[in-house]
Amino acid sequence: MCGLISIFSEHFISKKKIKLCFLLSASLFFCQTSFAQVPAGFIPIFNGKNLEGWHISRTSHQGTTPDVSVENGMMILRQKPYGQGGVILSDKKYKNFELYLEVKIDSFTNGGIFLRSSESGIAYQVELDENSKGTGALLGERMPVSKGAKASEISKVWKANDWNSFRIRMVGDTPRITLWINDVQMWDVVQPKNDFIAGVTEGMIGLQSHWTALYSPKANEWNGLRLWAPGAEHRFRNIGIKVL
Repeated sequence: MCGLISIFSEHFISKKKIKLCFLLSASLFFCQTSFAQVPAGFIPIFNGKNLEGWHISRTSHQGTTPDVSVENGMMILRQKPYGQGGVILSDKKYKNFELYLEVKIDSFTNGGIFLRSSESGIAYQVELDENSKGTGALLGERMPVSKGAKASEISKVWKANDWNSFRIRMVGDTPRITLWINDVQMWDVVQPKNDFIAGVTEGMIGLQSHWTALYSPKANEWNGLRLWAPGAEHRFRNIGIKVL
């Protein structure tokens, strides 16, 4: 009898162990994937836990000490000190790709998504501008762009103070760039020429917080440009890429 009880107990405990292991494995899998919910076919390039695979530019004119942190699965950009921005760049360079990311930006802020960026932040840029409502515009950062674009339909899909998805496709030595916001196409632009110096055809993905003020030690004051409200944030999550 005691033997039967012992066998039954071991069987019961083993089943509990298996169930516990399964729950732990499922929980671990969920934790690992919950911060990388990118569409099918995209590879996460931000793990939601730390800045592995990314680095801060130390040569950008926007500033070299931005406050970039990872909190609750989000990459958050703030200014540090206030008035000075910066750019965080992917370690890897890309040529032909589709980029997916989800963005939540505060009012009275200005930044951008850099495409084929140099280390110093020379890039094609998709604007993130809740100050002048220019979000979604195609601009150049530190270089002229032959053909820009405005997201004229953005008001129909934009969710203020909430998450919005961006999908950006960039292909060709002479770039063709297409933008979708919340799955609605905003524009599709073929550049007349490659605007990069020396015909560069690949670069990093960058996320920019725009500098907002210049400090004059002699005058002991800030020359504020009001592009970034004190304490404001740009938040990014679920960043993925599809190499084409």
